[in-house]
Amino acid sequence: MSYEKKEIYEEKTTAEIAVHVKEILRLLGENPDREGLVKTPERVAKALQFLTQGYSQDGAKIIQSAIFDEEYRQMVLVKDIELYSTCEHHMMPFLGKCHVAYIPNGKITGLSKVARVVETFARRLQVQERLTVQIRDCIDNALHPLGVAVVIEAMHTCMSIRGVQKANATTTTSAFSGAFLTSARTRNEFLNLIK
Repeated sequence: MSYEKKEIYEEKTTAEIAVHVKEILRLLGENPDREGLVKTPERVAKALQFLTQGYSQDGAKIIQSAIFDEEYRQMVLVKDIELYSTCEHHMMPFLGKCHVAYIPNGKITGLSKVARVVETFARRLQVQERLTVQIRDCIDNALHPLGVAVVIEAMHTCMSIRGVQKANATTTTSAFSGAFLTSARTRNEFLNLIK
């Protein structure tokens, strides 16, 4: 199985979204034909497609494109993976970092594949809680490790620049399986490593 990263914008989709963005600009009291906004509808259409390209990607295929037999049975941790996603409630960004660990059970995957799995699920309309679980489940199902741990720390712009306007608030979510769920020692080792 092969995995290929793509940044392709569908012309028809771009044009359809752009029509609606132009109308939104009008409804907001703007002139979408003024110099600074003429290309905005197309730019927004492409940005939305980019920010949701995870729908056309398969996390399992990403992992399966680089699975190797390996008898290493200690924790593999990829931490501080930059993450940005789009809140499905307000379609505003949330940004942060993701920490992913797994304990191999005879198989490992390329380290970059872990980051790509995070990116695949983040590039969708999301809630942080579901995103955390989707990353865990994808790695669990593709590698069948002895356990998976995922922690995401993120700042949600829907909370920092609108609504309650708490600019310094961060949200932390976690999802564990296998040894990380059943062994406090293993879980604590992971949590200490990501401090």
